[in-house]
Amino acid sequence: MYNTRKNKIVMQMCPSLPPAVDRSATASLSDARDAMTNAAIDSLTSYRQSVLTIQQPGLLAPACLRLFPLFILALLKQKAFRTGTSTRLDDRVFAMLQLKYQPLVYSLLMIHPALYRVDDLTDEGALNINERTIPQPRVLQLSVEKLSREAAFLMDAGTVMYLWIGRNCHPNFLSQVLGVPSYAAVPDNLYLLPELDTAESQRTRAFIGWLRDQRPFFPPMHVIREESQLKPTFMQNMIEDRTESALSYYEFLLHLQQQISK
Repeated sequence: MYNTRKNKIVMQMCPSLPPAVDRSATASLSDARDAMTNAAIDSLTSYRQSVLTIQQPGLLAPACLRLFPLFILALLKQKAFRTGTSTRLDDRVFAMLQLKYQPLVYSLLMIHPALYRVDDLTDEGALNINERTIPQPRVLQLSVEKLSREAAFLMDAGTVMYLWIGRNCHPNFLSQVLGVPSYAAVPDNLYLLPELDTAESQRTRAFIGWLRDQRPFFPPMHVIREESQLKPTFMQNMIEDRTESALSYYEFLLHLQQQISK
Protein backbone atom coordinates (compact mmCIF):
# COMPACT_ATOMS: atom_id res chain seq x y z
CA MET A 1 0.00 0.00 0.00
CA TYR A 2 2.84 2.35 0.84
CA ASN A 3 6.24 2.03 -0.74
CA THR A 4 9.43 1.16 1.11
CA ARG A 5 10.65 4.74 1.30
CA LYS A 6 7.49 5.86 3.08
CA ASN A 7 7.78 2.97 5.50
CA LYS A 8 11.34 4.04 6.34
CA ILE A 9 10.16 7.57 7.08
CA VAL A 10 7.41 6.23 9.32
CA MET A 11 9.93 4.15 11.25
CA GLN A 12 11.97 7.30 11.82
CA MET A 13 8.87 9.02 13.17
CA CYS A 14 7.97 6.14 15.48
CA PRO A 15 10.11 7.18 18.49
CA SER A 16 8.80 10.75 18.34
CA LEU A 17 5.06 10.04 18.52
CA PRO A 18 4.65 9.03 22.20
CA PRO A 19 6.90 11.88 23.44
CA ALA A 20 4.94 14.36 21.32
CA VAL A 21 1.70 13.19 22.91
CA ASP A 22 3.23 13.31 26.40
CA ARG A 23 4.65 16.77 25.79
CA SER A 24 1.29 18.16 24.77
CA ALA A 25 -0.13 16.88 28.05
CA THR A 26 2.72 17.85 30.42
CA ALA A 27 3.73 21.11 28.74
CA SER A 28 1.50 22.51 26.01
CA LEU A 29 0.22 21.76 22.55
CA SER A 30 2.40 24.56 21.22
CA ASP A 31 5.52 22.97 22.72
CA ALA A 32 4.68 19.62 21.15
CA ARG A 33 4.17 21.24 17.74
CA ASP A 34 7.46 23.14 18.03
CA ALA A 35 9.30 19.94 18.98
CA MET A 36 8.01 18.14 15.88
CA THR A 37 8.99 21.01 13.59
CA ASN A 38 12.40 21.18 15.25
CA ALA A 39 12.86 17.46 14.62
CA ALA A 40 12.63 18.12 10.89
CA ILE A 41 14.89 21.18 11.11
CA ASP A 42 17.53 19.39 13.18
CA SER A 43 17.60 16.32 10.92
CA LEU A 44 17.99 18.33 7.72
CA THR A 45 20.49 20.70 9.33
CA SER A 46 22.67 17.81 10.44
CA TYR A 47 22.64 16.34 6.95
CA ARG A 48 23.44 19.71 5.35
CA GLN A 49 26.38 20.25 7.69
CA SER A 50 27.76 16.76 7.09
CA VAL A 51 27.80 16.87 3.29
CA LEU A 52 28.37 20.51 2.36
CA THR A 53 31.73 22.22 2.41
CA ILE A 54 30.42 25.42 0.81
CA GLN A 55 27.12 27.24 1.19
CA GLN A 56 24.50 26.15 -1.33
CA PRO A 57 20.93 27.35 -1.78
CA GLY A 58 17.90 25.11 -1.49
CA LEU A 59 16.65 22.47 0.92
CA LEU A 60 18.87 19.39 0.82
CA ALA A 61 17.83 15.98 2.08
CA PRO A 62 18.97 12.40 1.57
CA ALA A 63 16.56 9.99 -0.09
CA CYS A 64 15.58 8.52 3.27
CA LEU A 65 14.51 11.94 4.60
CA ARG A 66 12.81 13.50 1.60
CA LEU A 67 9.34 12.66 2.85
CA PHE A 68 10.08 13.40 6.50
CA PRO A 69 8.88 17.05 6.29
CA LEU A 70 5.64 15.90 4.64
CA PHE A 71 4.84 13.52 7.50
CA ILE A 72 5.76 16.15 10.11
CA LEU A 73 3.35 18.57 8.42
CA ALA A 74 0.72 15.82 8.35
CA LEU A 75 1.17 15.34 12.10
CA LEU A 76 0.81 19.07 12.70
CA LYS A 77 -2.50 18.98 10.81
CA GLN A 78 -3.68 15.79 12.50
CA LYS A 79 -6.59 16.09 14.93
CA ALA A 80 -4.32 15.37 17.90
CA PHE A 81 -2.05 18.36 17.26
CA ARG A 82 -3.79 20.79 14.93
CA THR A 83 -4.65 24.36 15.90
CA GLY A 84 -7.01 26.96 14.49
CA THR A 85 -9.65 24.36 13.65
CA SER A 86 -12.53 23.61 15.96
CA THR A 87 -11.57 20.33 17.64
CA ARG A 88 -13.49 18.90 20.56
CA LEU A 89 -11.32 18.00 23.53
CA ASP A 90 -12.66 14.42 23.56
CA ASP A 91 -11.75 13.99 19.89
CA ARG A 92 -8.26 15.40 20.43
CA VAL A 93 -7.54 13.18 23.43
CA PHE A 94 -8.85 10.10 21.62
CA ALA A 95 -6.62 10.86 18.61
CA MET A 96 -3.62 11.30 20.92
CA LEU A 97 -4.25 7.95 22.60
CA GLN A 98 -4.55 6.27 19.22
CA LEU A 99 -1.22 7.70 18.08
CA LYS A 100 0.48 6.76 21.33
CA TYR A 101 -0.71 3.20 21.81
CA GLN A 102 -1.85 1.61 18.56
CA PRO A 103 0.67 -0.08 16.23
CA LEU A 104 2.36 2.44 13.97
CA VAL A 105 1.25 0.67 10.81
CA TYR A 106 -2.34 1.63 11.69
CA SER A 107 -1.43 5.17 12.75
CA LEU A 108 0.18 5.81 9.38
CA LEU A 109 -3.11 6.22 7.53
CA MET A 110 -4.46 8.43 10.31
CA ILE A 111 -1.47 10.72 9.86
CA HIS A 112 -1.27 10.60 6.06
CA PRO A 113 -4.37 9.07 4.43
CA ALA A 114 -4.19 7.34 1.06
CA LEU A 115 -6.21 8.86 -1.79
CA TYR A 116 -7.25 6.87 -4.87
CA ARG A 117 -9.35 7.61 -7.92
CA VAL A 118 -11.84 4.74 -8.19
CA ASP A 119 -14.30 5.60 -10.96
CA ASP A 120 -11.97 4.23 -13.63
CA LEU A 121 -10.61 1.04 -12.06
CA THR A 122 -9.26 -1.55 -14.47
CA ASP A 123 -7.66 -5.00 -14.28
CA GLU A 124 -4.37 -3.68 -15.62
CA GLY A 125 -1.65 -4.29 -13.03
CA ALA A 126 -4.18 -5.90 -10.69
CA LEU A 127 -3.34 -8.45 -8.01
CA ASN A 128 -4.80 -11.95 -8.09
CA ILE A 129 -5.51 -13.15 -4.55
CA ASN A 130 -7.61 -16.21 -3.76
CA GLU A 131 -9.18 -16.10 -7.22
CA ARG A 132 -10.07 -12.45 -6.73
CA THR A 133 -8.83 -9.68 -9.01
CA ILE A 134 -7.78 -6.64 -6.96
CA PRO A 135 -7.32 -3.38 -8.92
CA GLN A 136 -4.27 -1.30 -7.94
CA PRO A 137 -4.93 2.40 -8.57
CA ARG A 138 -2.04 4.72 -7.86
CA VAL A 139 -1.89 6.74 -4.65
CA LEU A 140 -2.56 10.44 -5.28
CA GLN A 141 -1.18 13.52 -3.54
CA LEU A 142 -3.40 14.87 -0.78
CA SER A 143 -4.37 18.08 -2.55
CA VAL A 144 -7.65 19.37 -3.94
CA GLU A 145 -5.80 19.82 -7.23
CA LYS A 146 -6.03 16.04 -7.61
CA LEU A 147 -9.82 16.01 -7.24
CA SER A 148 -12.20 16.28 -10.15
CA ARG A 149 -15.94 16.83 -10.22
CA GLU A 150 -16.10 14.31 -13.04
CA ALA A 151 -14.70 11.49 -10.89
CA ALA A 152 -14.99 9.54 -7.62
CA PHE A 153 -12.21 9.21 -5.05
CA LEU A 154 -11.62 6.87 -2.14
CA MET A 155 -9.76 8.19 0.90
CA ASP A 156 -8.43 5.57 3.32
CA ALA A 157 -7.85 7.34 6.63
CA GLY A 158 -7.10 4.22 8.66
CA THR A 159 -10.04 3.98 11.02
CA VAL A 160 -12.51 5.32 8.47
CA MET A 161 -12.89 5.56 4.69
CA TYR A 162 -14.55 8.21 2.56
CA LEU A 163 -15.91 7.74 -0.95
CA TRP A 164 -16.14 11.25 -2.43
CA ILE A 165 -18.49 11.61 -5.40
CA GLY A 166 -17.96 14.57 -7.72
CA ARG A 167 -20.99 16.55 -8.82
CA ASN A 168 -20.45 15.60 -12.47
CA CYS A 169 -19.33 12.03 -11.83
CA HIS A 170 -19.94 9.79 -14.85
CA PRO A 171 -23.44 8.25 -14.78
CA ASN A 172 -21.93 4.83 -15.51
CA PHE A 173 -20.15 4.78 -12.12
CA LEU A 174 -23.27 6.01 -10.34
CA SER A 175 -25.45 3.29 -11.81
CA GLN A 176 -22.96 0.41 -12.01
CA VAL A 177 -21.35 0.92 -8.56
CA LEU A 178 -23.79 2.92 -6.43
CA GLY A 179 -26.99 1.69 -8.07
CA VAL A 180 -28.46 5.18 -8.51
CA PRO A 181 -29.48 6.93 -11.75
CA SER A 182 -27.96 10.34 -11.00
CA TYR A 183 -25.80 12.37 -8.64
CA ALA A 184 -28.88 13.86 -6.97
CA ALA A 185 -30.09 10.34 -6.15
CA VAL A 186 -27.01 9.45 -4.08
CA PRO A 187 -28.35 9.02 -0.51
CA ASP A 188 -27.07 11.32 2.23
CA ASN A 189 -26.42 8.38 4.56
CA LEU A 190 -24.84 5.68 2.43
CA TYR A 191 -22.34 3.44 4.23
CA LEU A 192 -22.32 0.22 2.19
CA LEU A 193 -21.95 -0.30 -1.52
CA PRO A 194 -24.70 -2.43 -3.06
CA GLU A 195 -23.57 -5.83 -4.36
CA LEU A 196 -24.35 -5.30 -8.02
CA ASP A 197 -23.62 -7.87 -10.71
CA THR A 198 -21.43 -5.53 -12.74
CA ALA A 199 -17.70 -5.49 -13.43
CA GLU A 200 -17.41 -1.97 -12.03
CA SER A 201 -19.11 -2.93 -8.77
CA GLN A 202 -16.99 -6.03 -8.37
CA ARG A 203 -13.74 -4.14 -8.95
CA THR A 204 -14.65 -1.37 -6.51
CA ARG A 205 -15.81 -3.71 -3.77
CA ALA A 206 -12.79 -5.98 -4.27
CA PHE A 207 -10.39 -3.05 -3.86
CA ILE A 208 -12.12 -1.69 -0.75
CA GLY A 209 -12.31 -5.19 0.72
CA TRP A 210 -8.60 -5.72 0.07
CA LEU A 211 -7.76 -2.50 1.91
CA ARG A 212 -9.93 -3.53 4.85
CA ASP A 213 -8.35 -6.98 5.01
CA GLN A 214 -4.99 -5.36 5.84
CA ARG A 215 -6.08 -4.40 9.37
CA PRO A 216 -7.63 -6.29 12.29
CA PHE A 217 -10.69 -4.04 12.45
CA PHE A 218 -13.42 -2.98 10.05
CA PRO A 219 -13.17 0.70 9.06
CA PRO A 220 -16.60 2.11 8.16
CA MET A 221 -17.02 3.94 4.87
CA HIS A 222 -18.97 7.15 4.28
CA VAL A 223 -20.18 7.95 0.78
CA ILE A 224 -20.19 11.74 0.56
CA ARG A 225 -21.33 14.26 -2.00
CA GLU A 226 -20.03 17.80 -2.40
CA GLU A 227 -22.87 19.08 -0.21
CA SER A 228 -22.30 16.50 2.53
CA GLN A 229 -21.75 17.56 6.13
CA LEU A 230 -18.67 15.34 6.12
CA LYS A 231 -17.02 17.26 3.27
CA PRO A 232 -15.01 19.51 5.70
CA THR A 233 -13.65 16.37 7.41
CA PHE A 234 -12.64 14.96 4.06
CA MET A 235 -10.99 18.23 3.01
CA GLN A 236 -9.08 18.57 6.29
CA ASN A 237 -7.11 15.50 5.22
CA MET A 238 -5.74 17.35 2.19
CA ILE A 239 -2.37 17.69 3.89
CA GLU A 240 -0.55 19.47 1.10
CA ASP A 241 -3.01 22.38 0.87
CA ARG A 242 -2.96 25.63 2.79
CA THR A 243 -5.64 26.38 5.37
CA GLU A 244 -6.46 29.50 7.36
CA SER A 245 -4.29 28.30 10.23
CA ALA A 246 -1.74 25.98 8.61
CA LEU A 247 0.88 26.17 5.89
CA SER A 248 0.76 24.29 2.63
CA TYR A 249 3.44 21.67 2.00
CA TYR A 250 5.34 24.09 -0.26
CA GLU A 251 5.16 26.85 2.35
CA PHE A 252 6.27 24.45 5.08
CA LEU A 253 9.34 23.48 3.03
CA LEU A 254 10.17 27.17 2.58
CA HIS A 255 9.82 27.67 6.34
CA LEU A 256 12.22 24.79 7.02
CA GLN A 257 14.68 26.15 4.50
CA GLN A 258 14.61 29.60 6.13
CA GLN A 259 15.23 28.10 9.58
CA ILE A 260 18.06 25.90 8.36
CA SER A 261 19.76 28.78 6.52
CA LYS A 262 19.91 31.03 9.59
